[in-house]
Amino acid sequence: MISDEKLDRINELAKRQKTTGLTADEEDEQKGLREEYLQNFRTSFKQQIQNVSVVDENGNEVTPEKLRSAKGNRRSY
Repeated sequence: MISDEKLDRINELAKRQKTTGLTADEEDEQKGLREEYLQNFRTSFKQQIQNVSVVDENGNEVTPEKLRSAKGNRRSY
């Protein structure tokens, strides 16, 4: 999970980019922070999807095979 301070910094840099522009160092910082944010987002989203089970109206599990196999391949930390 990305810290609140880093999220605040991402937003601050985005606002400054729209108004006054960024220095080269700030652009590099922004790129790194965004990449870290996206990596955390993707990891979290993937974990949520792997916890989904699809059930039809009759109560039968109809989770796609690809998702079931991904659940079986999860690493435990």
